[in-house]
Order: sequence, then C-alpha cells, then structure tokens
Amino acid sequence: MSWFASKGSEKNISWTPLLEASQVDSAISKENEMPALFFKHSTRCSISSMALNRFEKEWSGSANCQLLFLDLLKFRGLSDMISERTGVVHESPQAVVVYRGEVVYQASHNGINASEIEKIIKAL
Repeated sequence: MSWFASKGSEKNISWTPLLEASQVDSAISKENEMPALFFKHSTRCSISSMALNRFEKEWSGSANCQLLFLDLLKFRGLSDMISERTGVVHESPQAVVVYRGEVVYQASHNGINASEIEKIIKAL
C-alpha cells in the first residue's frame, strides 16, 4: 500500500508500518539477513510528503528489503530508538538502510534517492 502516493502514480509500495520497538530490534539485528529501509515521515510536513512521493515514484521494487514506514507524529519514540541504535541523528524526512546491524545508507530531505538505495541494497 502506498501511503501518500500522488494521483496517477502506478507504483504500489508495500510499506510495513512501524508500530512497536520489537520491529526496530528485529530490523536492526545483526542476525537479520535482509536489509531494512526505515523511512521516517512527518504527516504534517509538506517537504516530507514531497520526499515520500518522489521516493515512491522512483522506487522500482527490484531491491529485496524490508520497507519500514514510520509515522513520526504517532511514534516519535521509535525514531529516537532508531537513532540511538544506529548512531544516525534524527531528521525528517529521513531514509536509513541497515544491514546486519550496520548502517549502509542514510539521507534526509531532498538527498533521499530511491535509485541509489536500490543499487546499494543489490550490492550487499
């Protein structure tokens, strides 16, 4: 399901909503064999909505990873947890990719690049 896709967008991203700490722990775990992409989004911010829309349009779906969507207004504590566990300072909007406990990509605002993320994930 695409949370904030623009009208006419043909792509459909199957986001998994982040709702609890155990999801963060599992995604960041060194034993996790699948990369995890955390997308931190503020539903009240137009810049965040623009970054999310652009990401959803650019994402081809060719990289195998967990797509984890974080609603910052409802679950700010989970964002703080991600920052604490990864060492990546919180920003919004923000994309953080973790693989086997290590951050392999991080960007915020207009720096979030779906194509670049997919290339990195495919190379893992």
